Amino acid sequence: MLELVAICLVLTALLAYINFRFIHLPITIGLMVTSLGLSLFVIILDFAGIDFGMHLSMENMLRSIDFSAVLMQGMLSFLLFAGALHIDLSELRFYRWQILVLAFFSTLFSTFIIGLSAWLALPIIGIQLPLIYCLLFGALISPTDPIAVMGILKIEGKKKNLELVISGESLFNDGVGVVIFSILMGILLIGKMPTLHEGLGLLAHEAGGGLLYGLLLGYITFVLLRSIDNYQVEVMITLAAVMGGYILASKLHVSGPLAMVVAGLIVGNHGREFAMSQTTRLYVDMFWEMIDDILNAVLFVLIGMEVLLIAFSWNIALSGFIMIIITLIARAITVWLPVHFFTNYFNLPKGAGLVLTWGGLRGGISVALALSLPFGEERDIVLSLTYCIVVASILIQGLTIGKLAKRMTNPA
Repeated sequence: MLELVAICLVLTALLAYINFRFIHLPITIGLMVTSLGLSLFVIILDFAGIDFGMHLSMENMLRSIDFSAVLMQGMLSFLLFAGALHIDLSELRFYRWQILVLAFFSTLFSTFIIGLSAWLALPIIGIQLPLIYCLLFGALISPTDPIAVMGILKIEGKKKNLELVISGESLFNDGVGVVIFSILMGILLIGKMPTLHEGLGLLAHEAGGGLLYGLLLGYITFVLLRSIDNYQVEVMITLAAVMGGYILASKLHVSGPLAMVVAGLIVGNHGREFAMSQTTRLYVDMFWEMIDDILNAVLFVLIGMEVLLIAFSWNIALSGFIMIIITLIARAITVWLPVHFFTNYFNLPKGAGLVLTWGGLRGGISVALALSLPFGEERDIVLSLTYCIVVASILIQGLTIGKLAKRMTNPA
């Protein structure tokens, strides 16, 4: 295990150096581009018969890493807490209903739009996928990953309210998407559809329980931080809250991602203002920024390398292209339409709906959820389609969203 961690960190550091020194892309996008390029280079060498066993060695290394468990049971808690830690709750309150609409209702509707569209479209090109797997695909591909786009928006210096809504929506729709996926996964494993009452009950327990648990966890952490003034201990308390809190959330069968977001908001706002000295704030911020940067870097390197494990064919490639279009259309229907037609309600700058739509990048959570599906042909199809959308969204949307945001929010 230690050897695998060392290999991942060394490879990530080398690719980060190459990107910073020669390619100059935003760090997360650059890391995925370089790792994807390395993987494709190894595939080409293997096809030419001159890879000296590199392809097999890299495949074995990747297969020894349970990507789904590593992200969903480890990295995700740190990433969500770190992301929520730096969101201003006073500003977030002003957009709370807008973020709720985008994070909950848009994710839910997107799940069904993408799932039903896949169920209708895929058989036309010879791919048979049961409805439940199509809905699972809709659930795992609907949550957005703002990591790359947020870096670009900060670099470009865009309006803070748009940046706040993008980050707030993505933090909460990750949790909502995981909850919807979990409910659908339960249907798949049990083999029967729950009643409307049972479905709403499961959703309320997972999502509502996660929010309440996050409030309690955040408050307990706040009380502990307020009772002492020692930055070493306080940093350890935040670390323990994330690690222990996420594990306990899974035992209680409530949403760990939503709990981490809420706890991060409480610690990052009330904790920062009333429970931390200036020295503690500095060390807590630096610690979680480094955790966030390192884990994101490793995550995007792993995403790029996962191409070695994906089984592609011409009909899968064509299906992937079709699903990319469908996913963008679903994003436009569930995000652009409400933002465009209820401009006064959302209170965002002109063009924000298009920026939110195009900035809906998919990332590691989608890949991890796809990998958590039961082994079989259906899982392979869903994983391949997911990977196509994730790579396309990061490479195409991620590299163009900065210019689009600049043009749409600052028209000439």
